[in-house]
Amino acid sequence: MVRLFTDQLHIGYGERLIVKDMTIEIPDQKITTIIGSNGCGKSTLLKAITRIISHQSGTIILDGQSISKEGTKTLAKKMAILPQTPESAAGLTVGELVSYGRFPYQKGFARLTKKDLEVIHWALEVTGIEEFKYRPVDALSGGQRQRVWIAMALAQETDMIFLDEPTTYLDMAHQLEVLELLEKLNEVQGRTIVMVLHDLNQAARFADYIIALKDGQIVKEGTSEEVIKRDVLKDVFQIDAEIGRDPRTNKPMCVTYNLLKGEDLHEKATSTISTAVHTYS
Repeated sequence: MVRLFTDQLHIGYGERLIVKDMTIEIPDQKITTIIGSNGCGKSTLLKAITRIISHQSGTIILDGQSISKEGTKTLAKKMAILPQTPESAAGLTVGELVSYGRFPYQKGFARLTKKDLEVIHWALEVTGIEEFKYRPVDALSGGQRQRVWIAMALAQETDMIFLDEPTTYLDMAHQLEVLELLEKLNEVQGRTIVMVLHDLNQAARFADYIIALKDGQIVKEGTSEEVIKRDVLKDVFQIDAEIGRDPRTNKPMCVTYNLLKGEDLHEKATSTISTAVHTYS
């Protein structure tokens, strides 16, 4: 049974339609990655599925119920989201920020319960940031801060975690650190992970399922073997890619590529220059 799916989903801002007639199923207890060029609707789709923004038409179903009919706290117990640019945590310690993940379980201004404290401790421990509990979030490195936000999402105790470009602004080591943590959460705890990634090779390496978007519509979806292909990347990104094999995972990887639009422009410019030379010679 698929827990989360959309049917004929349309999402936009004002009169501008970003996502068009989107029907997808999110595999349960798997890692799903959404790829596509800037402005194709990746983040918009993620925001609509998690009800950060509303959708124009169509449906988003979670556990047999439209998410539009779910209470805010009820929905927050089922899915957590780490946005592309998390809000500032100025003045907060790591422990304080992670404790915000317990909001769906609190009543009014009640203090944290023993259960809350146990979950917060577990979230800090599993993300490897327990030693930073009393340290200001702003004093941490980029990778460490990203782990804090993931810990806050884990403190929500949701089965599903959505992340919008979780590796943005991180160096290569910290990117790998975050992705391996998400992979571990999926493998060990069965968490359903849905994330937007720009790096095609990271998507191929860590995702069980990939959704490739272009202009708000699905071009291809499936395993990395089915999506990371020359013709698909040509359609989605306008690149001519050479696809090889990752020597460590044996998954497909983009070895190198040329920009098709750049080639077209070069050919056009060469043709124009040749015509001009011929005309004035």
